[in-house]
Amino acid sequence: MCMRSSSGGLRLHCIASAERWTRSRTRDRVPAMLAGNPPDAPPTPATVTGRDRVSLVTYVALLLITAAAWIHILWSDMQADDMAGMSMPLAPTIAEGALYVAGWTVMMAAMMLPSAAPMIALYAATQRTAGSAVGRLGRVALFALTYLSLWAVTGVPTYLASVVLGAITAQALAYIVAGLLVAAGLFQLSPLKRMCLRGCRSPVGFLLGRWRSGWRGGLAMGWAHAAHCLGCCWALMAVLVVAGAMGLPWVLLIGLAVAAEKLLPRGEWIARAIGVALVLLGAAVAVRPDLAVALRGGGSSM
Repeated sequence: MCMRSSSGGLRLHCIASAERWTRSRTRDRVPAMLAGNPPDAPPTPATVTGRDRVSLVTYVALLLITAAAWIHILWSDMQADDMAGMSMPLAPTIAEGALYVAGWTVMMAAMMLPSAAPMIALYAATQRTAGSAVGRLGRVALFALTYLSLWAVTGVPTYLASVVLGAITAQALAYIVAGLLVAAGLFQLSPLKRMCLRGCRSPVGFLLGRWRSGWRGGLAMGWAHAAHCLGCCWALMAVLVVAGAMGLPWVLLIGLAVAAEKLLPRGEWIARAIGVALVLLGAAVAVRPDLAVALRGGGSSM
């Protein structure tokens, strides 16, 4: 409420009152969300204290899925199984493309779920009193599957890009690799990267800004969070496909880079360091095109 306390103080008084109201509303939204209620519901005193059981179960489930995905990747590499069809295709076919996308989805689960776990677990905590146990589990699963599905869809253009790369001469491919490395490095240093990374690093802030209740809410928020992560990590994934030919060392390296950016302190500085390293590597490949063959493992892939 604004009251004229002096001839010149009305505006300042209104601004101060608005700021206090905004802070109080933000404090009210957090416990309401963590109690399983939509943020516009009346606030409740319930908060997540100690180790929340729903979050713990979610973490364990994500850990098991991630472990299974990594076991599949490592086993396929040891068996020279081309990651269940993820070798460089010579000509596109529907069957080969479907197999490629399936392998890509497993790889994205292994690489992206660890860094998405805090967001998914926090969403699970907001559902702990929302309806039946089956309904809560279903909404959390929908959130996680929606997140993963967007990464699975990116397997389609990745497959087509792999087909194109397979038809390019080694000399031309070397300069494409060099250009991509420099472009990816510059993106890592860009304001857009910082904006997307901040959205991925702040689960509470994401939920406060985009909260939706119910099944549609889980679908919408899972998709929105995946879009944030895609905007944050697309350049690193392009490096994985073009420069690394999806070789196992590159899968491990990019997976660690993604997790470090999102989970470790000073994640923005880590992203910048990665950007500088990519620019320097791209410059080296431009000067020594034969390095592209070494980066791509002699042309092999998973």
